[in-house]
Amino acid sequence: MSQSRTAIVTGAARGIGAAVAKRLAKDGFAVAVIDLDAASTAETVKAIEAEGGTALGVGADVSDAEQVKAAVAEVAEKLGPPTVLVNNAGILRDNLIFKMTDSDWDAVIGVHLRGSFLMTREVQKHQTAQKYGRIVNLSSTSALGNRGQANYATAKAGLQGFTKTLAIELGKFNVTANAIAPGFIETEMTAATAERVGVPFEDFKKGAAAMIPVGRVGTPDDIAATASFLVSEEAGFVSGQVIYVAGGPRD
Repeated sequence: MSQSRTAIVTGAARGIGAAVAKRLAKDGFAVAVIDLDAASTAETVKAIEAEGGTALGVGADVSDAEQVKAAVAEVAEKLGPPTVLVNNAGILRDNLIFKMTDSDWDAVIGVHLRGSFLMTREVQKHQTAQKYGRIVNLSSTSALGNRGQANYATAKAGLQGFTKTLAIELGKFNVTANAIAPGFIETEMTAATAERVGVPFEDFKKGAAAMIPVGRVGTPDDIAATASFLVSEEAGFVSGQVIYVAGGPRD
């Protein structure tokens, strides 16, 4: 294969991002593990290298244009031009609308939406030059509306429109763009949500599983498997899609 086998995964220090990074490394990609703080990527990088893979930890705030530019340049220089991008970086600032502050709104929109835009704008330069690329954006079932998450739901719905537009604009360069919308996934983030609402995590998961058709909550590996397919060569005719990975039609 002539294209560069370099992938970037944002928010890859833990949770879904870490699982995706490890899976893509197993699939044969050199993986740039991007998170806010370079030191926090060490665990993911170590896990990839222990399996014989190649990884590079990079610290960057994806909502900062200059940091994004520097991060992508470093990846291209050290690992080769990135042709695969997984925009996974995300934060929560949950609150009901009457309690939500300006900064709660701006922070979430900044990381999810602006961050995905900035990362994609930088990486697509390499993809179009290589005439090959795969972009995967992490949406959520929350895009369909979720109490206490006006900011997050808006960001995740926005990523779906962003994804479809990228598919239209970049298709002629042999670049696909798709979104994964996870349902309830067992991560530190959902554990924090359980804590916030004052419910033990095990009970929180049981309650969620009871409402999911397949009868269990998801794991980061469920998302990583879907990402693995979407960034593969054989997924070249799948573009502009939103795949709900939620154990049913939606969470």
